[in-house]
Amino acid sequence: MHTLPKKNGSRRSLGSRIENSLLNLLAAGGVLCIGLVIAAFFFNISLILFKTGSMSPTIPQGSMSVVQRISADEIRVGDVVTVDREEGDLPVTHRVIAVYPQRPGEALIEMQGDANPNPDPGPYRVTEVRKVLWSLPGAASVIVWFSDPLILGGLTLGAAALVLWAFWPRKGDEASVANTSIEASGAR
Repeated sequence: MHTLPKKNGSRRSLGSRIENSLLNLLAAGGVLCIGLVIAAFFFNISLILFKTGSMSPTIPQGSMSVVQRISADEIRVGDVVTVDREEGDLPVTHRVIAVYPQRPGEALIEMQGDANPNPDPGPYRVTEVRKVLWSLPGAASVIVWFSDPLILGGLTLGAAALVLWAFWPRKGDEASVANTSIEASGAR
């Protein structure tokens, strides 16, 4: 009975499998981030965070929403939109309760927060707004946490260390490389 010799390294260690899994996870995360940035650019999509509960229960305080920039001609009653206000004032996100078309590409809209008993004080003159596509309750605090420079720096250093560790030469790698180059040159 003839048996084939066992190849060195045919069984990977647990550490090697964990390392490969983490690197694959980082690579997939990187590809996902690149894809999301490209999609955001081409589809005029961005994120907004909710500090107040004026849109509760639809969008509770501390939510994150994905919004898309649309023209005034596309606004419909019932849409939840973000309107930029006067310079120095924060934008407001409420539900549209009335649309009064003006010139092409311009409208006056009345809005009201779902949790507010009365409409906003006056109409907003807009040429474009950011329409809420969907929201995720509680996500604002996670985004704020990840935006902290210390957290972001720590994650960046951790990812860099993992990549460095993955490509760092291991014991025995030099001998393996030497044997491979000897075999490739045809030496016996």
